[in-house]
Amino acid sequence: MDNIMVHIGRDLYRTLLSNGRHEVIADEPPEFGGTDLGFSPSELLLSSLGACTGITLRMYADRKGWPLEEIKISLSFDYDKAAGKSIIGRNIELTGELDEEQRNRLLQIANACPIHKTLQNPIEINTQLTKL
Repeated sequence: MDNIMVHIGRDLYRTLLSNGRHEVIADEPPEFGGTDLGFSPSELLLSSLGACTGITLRMYADRKGWPLEEIKISLSFDYDKAAGKSIIGRNIELTGELDEEQRNRLLQIANACPIHKTLQNPIEINTQLTKL
């Protein structure tokens, strides 16, 4: 099970994220009252999907021995208020001597990465306050 600790003090909106081995700073851009010291929460969400997609594609291509040289992924996030849903755009650029069948298979594999599956399925978030 993955565990992340999050700490935010009085600094608007500097937030320290830690997995016990690595630390990342999250923040909000100045137009939202932050100081832009790190990724915004929505950028972290997109980063998680992008990293998972890239790693999954690399693992699969390497296992198959396919000539995938490089993967570039651009992601965007929007919210459609009228439809009441979040929309994530993901564009994948594959570099290498791949045939059309390999490219199509890699698209299927991208859609099967664990974070993609998580975001596509219902998510239950259980929240409680810790007693001091």
